[in-house]
Amino acid sequence: MATGLLVTGLLAAPAGAQSRTDATTGPGAPIGTVARTVGDARFEPGPCPKTPEPIEELDGARCGTLTVPENRAESTGKMIRLGVAIVPAESDTPKPDPIVWLAGGPGDDAVGEAKMAIDGGLNRDRDVIFMSQRGTYSADPTLLCPDIDEFNARAVGLRNDAPSTERLHVEATKACRDQLAARGIDLGAYNDTESAADYEDLRSALGVKQWNLYGISYGTHLALVYMRLHPEGLRAVGLDGILPPSKSGSAATWSSARQGFDGLFKACAEQPACNKRYPNLSATFDRLVRELEAKPVTTTVTLPGSDKPVKVVLDGGALVNWMTSATHVAPQVPAALDELAHGKPQRIAQQWAGGKLSPQAMGRIAHGLVYGVFCSEWTPYESKDAALQGGQKEFPNYPRSVQAQAPQLTFLGPDCAAWDVPAAPPSIRDATRGDIPTLALSGGFDSQTGADNGPYVARTLPNAKVVTVPFEPHVVFATSKCAQEITASFFDDPAAPKTACLNSLKAPEFEIAP
Repeated sequence: MATGLLVTGLLAAPAGAQSRTDATTGPGAPIGTVARTVGDARFEPGPCPKTPEPIEELDGARCGTLTVPENRAESTGKMIRLGVAIVPAESDTPKPDPIVWLAGGPGDDAVGEAKMAIDGGLNRDRDVIFMSQRGTYSADPTLLCPDIDEFNARAVGLRNDAPSTERLHVEATKACRDQLAARGIDLGAYNDTESAADYEDLRSALGVKQWNLYGISYGTHLALVYMRLHPEGLRAVGLDGILPPSKSGSAATWSSARQGFDGLFKACAEQPACNKRYPNLSATFDRLVRELEAKPVTTTVTLPGSDKPVKVVLDGGALVNWMTSATHVAPQVPAALDELAHGKPQRIAQQWAGGKLSPQAMGRIAHGLVYGVFCSEWTPYESKDAALQGGQKEFPNYPRSVQAQAPQLTFLGPDCAAWDVPAAPPSIRDATRGDIPTLALSGGFDSQTGADNGPYVARTLPNAKVVTVPFEPHVVFATSKCAQEITASFFDDPAAPKTACLNSLKAPEFEIAP
């Protein structure tokens, strides 16, 4: 259901004219209250985009719909619609350049992340714009695939990286592809190049001369493409949990895992109580990966809100993938690993299953966009054994079966073969260059997009400020008041973000079991 209020007092004229404004509110109208057509794109005020649950932060937002071509390279005339929500600035005198929030994923809907952005104070003195990236939950058409979500939930009871699991995984992917193609969706049009053009069309259709970007996780990938293709309307860009298109892929996820794991293990080793109770935690983890891959553990757990038992199989690959997310609950990790080492897998099994069976994991991710990006921009430009090579480099003692499946990207190669979309132009892998002021934020515990991606992107962005927030997981804006303060100061003055709060940060107190 729509969560916003219908903008009244506006009459939308038919599309078709070039660069025409249909305004009934005068030249000083707030952005998002005027219907406008620019080229092939049209913005019309209207109800706020649908969200899975009501989002209070969208109350009072100015909303509407952007209509754009599905495939700008093909003159089919087919159009798609993207939901737009603009949360007004808290200030009575907002700055003229709004901030655009680019969601993670790929496949997450920016509108659904409004609470995170507003809770972090991003709209202090600027409007914040959320648009559903093409294919996502509040777009039309949506490229959701609930069958994949349901398989991922069932798969917690299977060997994570077994050939039999691979066959079922690829079958679910192929079924999703067939369903979307049968709806007439051009699967090759759901990628960063088209999405970047969507946002540029939105800027023009809203009549915004210049704006700022804030991308989280995959949103940084899209932001870097946008910066390269459409730099003229950008004042400043924040990147949080950085995923550079020029190096993203299976091998890079192993590097990120190594950095995040090591950051957490080092913090435990430097905390006397943690080091005494859980000595050599890194070696314990590596041993558990090897042992579980040789002899998986099967257990049964119940999840919050349900009394239905869930079968969980933990092998080495499952443990690695659990750990990439478990840095978000870092204080629990040493105790959880110790429990597992002493025959108590329930905590890890419950967290592993909970992430796959939670309501947030069901029917919300646009898998068509996930594979549209990965299978056109990543897999065509990496070798078939890139995951294995990355695993062997970063974790040489792991079993080959674990090394062959990159964290977060299990079976990506076979999935992309089934998805069968054209490769993006090689330029999609170009490093982003230019003088746009950029904040490159990373977390010291980030095992999903390693902190070394900050200095990496800054090599070709001379006005980039690189900041690593210690002891924080992936997407520091979501968890760190210090990161939020740095971000606010960056948009105030992109040349001089204030980072003094970093000096007072301390490692979390790790849970110490009796």
